[in-house]
Amino acid sequence: MALIIDKDKCKGCKLCLPACPYGAIQMLDKIACFSDDCNQCGACVDSCKFGAIYYDSPQERIKMDTSQFKGVSVFIEQHRGTIKGVSLELVGKATELAKDLGVDVTAIVLGDEIGHTPEEVISFGANKIIVAEHKDLLDYRTDAYTKVLVDVIRKIHPEIVLFGATPVGRDLAPRVANRLQTGLTADCTKLEIDTAEKLLLQTRPAFGGNVMATIVCPDNRPQMSTVRPGVMKKLERDASRKGDVEKFDVAIDEKDIITKLIEVAEEARKHVNLEDAKIIVSGGRGMKDPDSFKILEALAHELGAEVGASRAAVDSLWIDHDHQVGQTGKTVQPELYIACGISGAIQHLAGMSSAKYIVAINKDQNAPIHSIADVSIVGDLFKVIPKLTELIKATKAEKDVKSQ
Repeated sequence: MALIIDKDKCKGCKLCLPACPYGAIQMLDKIACFSDDCNQCGACVDSCKFGAIYYDSPQERIKMDTSQFKGVSVFIEQHRGTIKGVSLELVGKATELAKDLGVDVTAIVLGDEIGHTPEEVISFGANKIIVAEHKDLLDYRTDAYTKVLVDVIRKIHPEIVLFGATPVGRDLAPRVANRLQTGLTADCTKLEIDTAEKLLLQTRPAFGGNVMATIVCPDNRPQMSTVRPGVMKKLERDASRKGDVEKFDVAIDEKDIITKLIEVAEEARKHVNLEDAKIIVSGGRGMKDPDSFKILEALAHELGAEVGASRAAVDSLWIDHDHQVGQTGKTVQPELYIACGISGAIQHLAGMSSAKYIVAINKDQNAPIHSIADVSIVGDLFKVIPKLTELIKATKAEKDVKSQ
């Protein structure tokens, strides 16, 4: 059984593109076609209003007995006891979904030196932790992690599994979904439960952020999503929370691992932690050149902030991609976001509009960024930012004198 696209019926409407959780449909000569990433899940079939996508046999797409699946699980990404922030954000979201379904939240931890990870995850809302420890899981490798995580999921049968949309999550989640013969919705920005149908409503941006597509996986389980860091909010840490910790018996054979890890090289560069930053100072096309980012760095230094950037600045090679905020960068929720020389394209707003307080500095009074800003400064950023930096520095010095 294989999926077919009838070229004569295809109208080039592109409705099937956002329906594919794998991004495996592309347009060639205004006709939809499948790429090698297609896993035959059939999510695109119902999206086609012209009957141009169908299976080559009357047999329906693969369906499972969904009644045996229960609970919400979160893959906890950690490295030698250090937990990725997005994993704790997902635990918080999982508790909301689980409440609507009347089930528990189970966190799954893979590794070898996990330290106090189970206790920490429980303190952020998980009801149960499944720990899979093995020497071959110390450092991330696709084949080993895929094998073990699939084994865990097949044992506990969760109806939902969530991953962070990190490099590891984006590599691991589609492989797990493929082995489990289920769907995966990538880069979700919103997750809700359809209480009537008990389905996970997975919303993600499509067409460059201009359309929001809500995707469901009605016939297969688990329902799987990856979620960008900074999109969901962590629960308040409560060290008094109690939960069960279960050890999983890991079974890894030589044939399960086709790669060999020779060395782990730590990259020697400053870590950019935009997702957890309380204050972010970002620059866009209006910065004009890479040297101009020095005035943003000076302002960020005085504020104890991180430096961000728009895609235009990153594409111009003025600053590294790690600093990019937006649809194709990082999603952030700081207390204060200062946008300097950023016009406010919808792709950038998608990554920072949830900031608690937004300040826009742009000489174009009609720039879209001003429409969402709490404070707008219409002026030359090369004059405004240095003056702002000096004012903050002077205010701090005055406070230091008074405190002595």
